[in-house]
Amino acid sequence: MKAAEVQELTSEELERQLEESKRELLNLRIQAANGTLENPARIQLVRRDVARMKTETRMRTLKESAK
Repeated sequence: MKAAEVQELTSEELERQLEESKRELLNLRIQAANGTLENPARIQLVRRDVARMKTETRMRTLKESAK
């Protein structure tokens, strides 16, 4: 997910997507530990998506508190 796509999400959608991505990351880590992971690069992509979403959440929080 690109940064522009994350910025277009509403706060509720952003929170929901963040939770789904965290769950996916957990599942990928479990698969990696078991040796059943098909695409190891997916872990890095999901980690970056989580970071983008957390950054956007923090930016929105700071923007609201500045008002």
